[in-house]
Amino acid sequence: MIDIKFLRENPDVVKENIRKKFQDQKIALVDEVLSLDAKNREVKLNGDELRGKRNSLSSEIGNLMKQGKKEEAENIKLEVQKINQELAENEKLEEEYGIKIEEKMMKIPNIIHESVPIGKDDSQNVEIEKFGEPFVPSYEIPYHTDIMEKLEGIDLDSARRVAGNGFYYLMGDIARLHSAVISYARDFMINKGFTYCVPPFMIRSNVVTGVMSFEEMDAMMYKIEGEDLYLIGTSEHSMIGKFKDQILQKDKLPYTMTSYSPCFRKEKGAHGIEERGVYRIHQFEKQEMIVVCEPEDSYKWYEKLWSYTVELFRSLEIPVRTLECCSGDLADLKAKSCDVEAWSPRQQKYFEVGSCSNLTDAQARRLGIRIKGEKGNYYAHTLNNTVVAPPRMLIAFLENHYQEDGSITIPEVLLPYMGGTKVLKPKI
Repeated sequence: MIDIKFLRENPDVVKENIRKKFQDQKIALVDEVLSLDAKNREVKLNGDELRGKRNSLSSEIGNLMKQGKKEEAENIKLEVQKINQELAENEKLEEEYGIKIEEKMMKIPNIIHESVPIGKDDSQNVEIEKFGEPFVPSYEIPYHTDIMEKLEGIDLDSARRVAGNGFYYLMGDIARLHSAVISYARDFMINKGFTYCVPPFMIRSNVVTGVMSFEEMDAMMYKIEGEDLYLIGTSEHSMIGKFKDQILQKDKLPYTMTSYSPCFRKEKGAHGIEERGVYRIHQFEKQEMIVVCEPEDSYKWYEKLWSYTVELFRSLEIPVRTLECCSGDLADLKAKSCDVEAWSPRQQKYFEVGSCSNLTDAQARRLGIRIKGEKGNYYAHTLNNTVVAPPRMLIAFLENHYQEDGSITIPEVLLPYMGGTKVLKPKI
């Protein structure tokens, strides 16, 4: 959510930002907010005048009572009662305007960074840099679930019977590999100085609306029936929610945290051949990183965060590239975002395995996360980035370490987490 003061002073800038995000249907919101804001400020001014008049009359009542002018005092009391009624109506109107303004402001997208390329959708995202040489072996690489099945590491049929499509059983060496990657990612981030955290896996609606747009909420979140609770789609949600309504001390900043959690997503509209495996699923596990920092430091942290993901994947001997998300591909709260994509030798293309985002003060405004300053409090900046998210990451791992005989080699960094096992051999 942007600053309403900024919107008042720069309505054309806000409208142009909406156009850059190809959301022209939202342009009218700017004038609607300005109209409501003008009425609300008028109501507030009227309230201040009424309170001032009431205070003056109340003082006069005391003086009249001291002078024994009881009848005059009673007449003024009636006038004060009338003012109180007007104030109650005025405050009700002020509350109504406030709610309407907030509802509309929540739909206006954050101001994107000047470096963001303008484009309508993810097809117009821009490649930034490649890391590692993508390769295609001389032998065929099977579909990832076929590789897992040969290792007796996945059971999709049982999962469908138990929970439906979009779920899976990981077993044996594949399950161990999955846990090894998560554990390695955890320690990787701890060694970067991040604090490890396991957060709540459910959050209340006022946290959900604080961390994402209504469109994202509808597309992603599972609601717990009969309770004000939602299953998290990523631990970023509860990690940023941790700071809700807090005033942070400058000397404690930045907060750098890495969190583990299961993630639950509806994945509306998932389709295509990759959906038959574990690329788009309703439940998975993820290691995340989040930063809460001073506004002037957020873009420095942005560059650090995505580079950590690249470093981790390269340590696992997986070629990756970074892709700058264009304006139309940015969620409403994001000011700048890039995807990290891993190389798929089977498909001979890259696919997304992580996303890094700077939300500037958009989440902080919604959640009331402020920093205590010498000249007053101000909003913090928040960032998040995927460290690793298996089993999607396992697709890249298995394809890039697949050998002609069907075995999977284990890179050196994972050996301590795999009990020293260097090769996974097919069992079928």
